[in-house]
Amino acid sequence: MAEMTVTVAAAKSTLRTCPGARRAAVLGRWMPLAPAAPANLKLFSPAVRVPRATSPAAVEDGSNTDIVPIPKVIIDQDSDPDATIVEITLGDRLGDLLDTMSALKNLGLNVVKASVCLDSTGKHIKFAITRAFTGRKIDDPELLEAVRLTIINNMIQYHPESSSQLAMGATFGPEAPTEEVDVDIATHIDIYDDGPERSLLVVETADRPGLLVDLVKIISDISINVQSGEFDTEGLLAKAKFHVSYRGRTLTEALQQVLSNSLRYFLRRPTTEDASF
Repeated sequence: MAEMTVTVAAAKSTLRTCPGARRAAVLGRWMPLAPAAPANLKLFSPAVRVPRATSPAAVEDGSNTDIVPIPKVIIDQDSDPDATIVEITLGDRLGDLLDTMSALKNLGLNVVKASVCLDSTGKHIKFAITRAFTGRKIDDPELLEAVRLTIINNMIQYHPESSSQLAMGATFGPEAPTEEVDVDIATHIDIYDDGPERSLLVVETADRPGLLVDLVKIISDISINVQSGEFDTEGLLAKAKFHVSYRGRTLTEALQQVLSNSLRYFLRRPTTEDASF
């Protein structure tokens, strides 16, 4: 891991355009260090502790402006068959995140690739991570959630101004969000056919700790298989895309309705009437 830190920090020789951006710069190439193999998400595992960064290293610091950008953390299980891709954005304020990589190592993970991209929206840092003892991408929702919370925790620690922009600020940060998201209004659930063998489930709702694990559990509890997906944290909201199937086939309309109703029941805001029974 120490070699990875030095390599990523030193990779500054190549400039190229970010995907989808007209004017952008990339500092460093993808740096492949180890191969791995894909795997479907599994549901159960021992609880994973979220470690905090041990020292506020200067490399975590970036530039500052008066307007606090919307923090984004994307966990992508689709784009790379061999690794879990994590993308982190906080305008142009992020540094090299060496301490964040160290915190991920404490979760039993290896950062096998890394890149830094600059575009009009800010600085995008991507990590490709695998489990250290298997060399494979992460297939455990609890560990994926631990990765997400670890990154957000480190972001708040080194950039406390982001605390009020994140739902996790109420849990980890010095300042809770100033506005509260109405779960009933913010929650959107859509299901589309994605070929003959799977469907695409899209969920947008208010973010909170443990949400990724809970979503996968709800889906699995009605015997639907989660094959892969993407989970995005954008400020106070969470946006999830899951490829799902039932017995190797796309979801029927009836099963889509059952899944949608189950998710809405779980995600909706508790009411006084509900609490009375």
